[in-house]
Amino acid sequence: MELQQYLTILKERWSTAAIAAVIVLAVVSTLTLTRTPTYTATNRVFVQTEAGGSVSERSSGVNFASQQIITYADLAKTPIVLDPVIEELGLDLTADQLADRISTRIPEDTLIIDITASSVDPQVASAIANATSESLRAQVSTLEAPTQEAAATGTTEDGFEAVPSTVELTVISSAATPSSPASPNVPRDLALGVLLALLAGLAAAVVRDFLDNRVRRPADIEALYDLPVIGSIPSVHSSQNVALIAAQKPSSVQAEAYRELRTNLHFMLTADRMNTLLVTSSLSGEGKSSTAINLAQVLAQAGDRVLLVDADLRRPSLAAELGLERTVGLTTVLIGDVELDDVTQPLETAGLDVLTSGPIPPNPSELLGSEAMRSLLEAASEAYDYVVVDTAPLLAVTDAVALSRFVDGSLVIAQSDRVKKQQLGEALAKMDSVDARVLGVVVNNAPRDVRDVYTYLPDEESSELAVSVVPTEDRPAEAWPEEARPSESSEHRSEEALGAEEATGDRPEAVPAARAARPTAVHGGRPAAPRRRAVRRPEATRPDGTRQAGAERSSGGAHEADVPAGGPTLTVSGGAGRQGARSA
Repeated sequence: MELQQYLTILKERWSTAAIAAVIVLAVVSTLTLTRTPTYTATNRVFVQTEAGGSVSERSSGVNFASQQIITYADLAKTPIVLDPVIEELGLDLTADQLADRISTRIPEDTLIIDITASSVDPQVASAIANATSESLRAQVSTLEAPTQEAAATGTTEDGFEAVPSTVELTVISSAATPSSPASPNVPRDLALGVLLALLAGLAAAVVRDFLDNRVRRPADIEALYDLPVIGSIPSVHSSQNVALIAAQKPSSVQAEAYRELRTNLHFMLTADRMNTLLVTSSLSGEGKSSTAINLAQVLAQAGDRVLLVDADLRRPSLAAELGLERTVGLTTVLIGDVELDDVTQPLETAGLDVLTSGPIPPNPSELLGSEAMRSLLEAASEAYDYVVVDTAPLLAVTDAVALSRFVDGSLVIAQSDRVKKQQLGEALAKMDSVDARVLGVVVNNAPRDVRDVYTYLPDEESSELAVSVVPTEDRPAEAWPEEARPSESSEHRSEEALGAEEATGDRPEAVPAARAARPTAVHGGRPAAPRRRAVRRPEATRPDGTRQAGAERSSGGAHEADVPAGGPTLTVSGGAGRQGARSA
């Protein structure tokens, strides 16, 4: 695992890491601050032998001391040495208990024994160290001295010559009373606690990420399934309207993510000449409807003519989200009561129509899998550049599976930190069982990475588009922004331009009277703008064979629509969109 992956896990699991780190730091701090201070004192003893007259004798004495010094160090922790210390100091300890408080060390390449004693009382610690060294000296002298019988006869029991001991222990540094405790070392222990807390936090975050079987990042999907992640929508603030963010906040990070999704789909759909899309998810509440709405918005903002269909006949939501009429819609078209053109409702975004669900039927799956539904989608694909179909979740009902046979491709929405990997796998397996073409997965509410933020975008508050449609004759000149206020010369040029369009035949035809007379839809609580022709590419034509006007697009999702002569004026102001007014 790379460092960047650890950082990503820490960012996403920061609460788990913080809790683990705080717990470890609290435990270490408590143990450090509540421990009874312990003092240590060290007495140093030098082991020497009586020097002989020759070099060989001296060398032999040093070798003997080097061999014996380890034995002397071990001897310092035996009862033969410690019992006299206990008796001398009046300690309420056994020899074994006192041995636990004494440690010996032989510095490398020396003939020195360090005898260190520890106690909660600094004076007792120094007294034990000094008394132990004195007792060791006495015992070594006794043990190394020849017995009385050997001294009297001049020979040992083995028949060797009895010689007096040549080993002597000399105290070279008495143990002084310590002024500060050896443990706990508060600065050192707290620094160690901070390090342990950081490691514990990282470990807790990694373990939780490993055990968590929910989808969180696009990499989770790409690692498990043979499908591309063609869109990653960042999380939205709770105060924002998720379903309308592409229209109301065109310069937001989320709107830009939807435009990126649109671009990816353009590459995939254009190559295979596909234009009908199914939008579904594994579970309810993953944001499939809001994704369908915003995707249709950005497709229409790019100059395409789009039909958004609410095919979720269990819990339809598009009519409520967009403020549209739901008494007639998809179901009334499928049963043959009305035609498709009679029940589509336009939105303020030019070129975007919505077909709501209509009355909820008793047999949604059968209705969506019928030949009438196939015919409706075929007719819609001929009349629109794109058809976006919102349908029910895959794991709840079979509606999406039945409907997937009639569309060119499907998008599966996976909400981060909600759907489990197993659930997403089951949903994709359902689509695969009917050979449905899944174009890819869109991760909704994805964790936001600092590197992925569109810092180039303008401030949202200063870049919101204010769109209004007001008849020219009802709008006084002083109501126009000064920089966009029309002048006589501009009006004169507009008339000349219109005349040129009529002469060349490039001027768009008027909206048919039957469609213009239809009531406008209510969008977001406001009356929607009168239906306008969608902005089309120069080579595009309408179903009736008339020629569309050339597409004119602007950055940041802003757009302009052609309107019939003498019709209303579309004003776009502020932000990244083109300022001013355009009248036709």
